Amino acid sequence: MDDRNIAVVAIDGPSGSGKGTIAQQLASYLGWHLLDSGALYRLVAVAAQNSAVDLDNEAGLSRVAAGLDVRFVSKADGTEQIFLGQTDVACEVRTEETGKIASNIAAMPQVRVALMELQKRFRKAPGLVADGRDMGSVVFPDAPVKIFLTASPEERARRRHKQLKDKGIDVSLPALSADIAERDLRDTERAVAPLRPAPDAEILDTTDLSIDEVVEQVKKIVARTLADR
Repeated sequence: MDDRNIAVVAIDGPSGSGKGTIAQQLASYLGWHLLDSGALYRLVAVAAQNSAVDLDNEAGLSRVAAGLDVRFVSKADGTEQIFLGQTDVACEVRTEETGKIASNIAAMPQVRVALMELQKRFRKAPGLVADGRDMGSVVFPDAPVKIFLTASPEERARRRHKQLKDKGIDVSLPALSADIAERDLRDTERAVAPLRPAPDAEILDTTDLSIDEVVEQVKKIVARTLADR
């Protein structure tokens, strides 16, 4: 089958917009494959540290990226598993420190090129739900469904704070707010694949919506768009 005939739902947005949670639930609902592209950059960070590759060594990091053996699993209870080889590294991948490193790595052109082909290989039948920052604008520009989720910086910081507290991680809300503001600036102003909606993306502000409400709206967008194909 021509890959272009395999439908992709591209869900993009800034940190804390809810795209990861929404993508997991949608992939489970549709029975499609899942790609968490942001986790790939985090995985490069984890794999590089495990291999003692300098985090400023773009060529070395690109080689790490090209050799990633990764698999995403969404369990029935809503929890995730992220396998690097045979090891579940989900907890390590989701730390704030790994996120900061990943944001810097994502601005490296050689790493982005190395991960491009890997990301495209996730496009398999019956379909793919891909979340990230440039899924609809760069990686899958032909995706029939493109959704850009956003929310106020304050709400995104509050969500992240609650998520970390629920995991028993103590972090201050002001520190998270500052980190999100810094990451937004870095992601929107970087020279390579800056964070912005694809021209044909549907923009959905989730600030005042619950997860269930966002999921229902996204399901309706997907059903409407795919019905028109």
